[in-house]
Amino acid sequence: MPTEREKLREAIYKDLVQDTKILAFFYGGSLAKGNADLYSDLDLRIVVEDSAYETYRLNKKERATNWGDVLYYEDFPWASYSIAHFRSFIKVDTFYYRQSDLHPSPYLKYLLIEHDPNGIISQLRDKSQSIDYPFSEEEFEVWRGKFFAYLHEVYRRVQRGEYLYAFQMVHSLSYSIVIGWYVEAGEVPNSFGDWSKVEGPRSPLSLQQLSLLKQWDTGKRDAKELFSIARSQTEEFIRIQGVLAERVGSPVNQDLLHEIMDMVL
Repeated sequence: MPTEREKLREAIYKDLVQDTKILAFFYGGSLAKGNADLYSDLDLRIVVEDSAYETYRLNKKERATNWGDVLYYEDFPWASYSIAHFRSFIKVDTFYYRQSDLHPSPYLKYLLIEHDPNGIISQLRDKSQSIDYPFSEEEFEVWRGKFFAYLHEVYRRVQRGEYLYAFQMVHSLSYSIVIGWYVEAGEVPNSFGDWSKVEGPRSPLSLQQLSLLKQWDTGKRDAKELFSIARSQTEEFIRIQGVLAERVGSPVNQDLLHEIMDMVL
């Protein structure tokens, strides 16, 4: 598979480098970080001239056929990206940008630049190095409020017998805690619900944290077990929210906290 991935990279390069309306193209993800494995996909980013952007976005699927034998796609017509699955079992996530869409970000610290004749992307990468993941008091409150909402939804859905929904909420509780762990460790978390590299050999989490995630696995339609998992998650949430609250300077109302928890646990 790595050989097939390199063949795709070469085909992409040959196709894009000769296109004068493409200002730059580069890769993010595991390829940029240098920790790609057998199953890593290609996270391709293409910057096009403003005047050509809409045309390129509309023709995103056709463009992917220039690179190899596409088996199927998994994106929306109105989106600025295309996800093409090739018969080689390699997946290419292609995002299209205008130059004005790109700004320094902690998510742009690791880039593998393929073509950047005007230095647009290299400057962007350099400026991104000094930017830490922003976790403000406002973001902390949103994160905390979402955890409370997921917890209450577990209770509601179990009472209604909607166990698949309850399972989803338990997983959302787990991911909320993962975000807290990442921020605590100074890591940049994935977008919500993206479990990529959270587990496995490339995970930044400790063995203890990974063990907790395993303990919080759910699949049994058993109310008692689900609430037991939620209690365990809540215990770790209380710890991590204390750490993050102190970091952002947000007071913790313990009475309110326990009132919210005690309503369902």
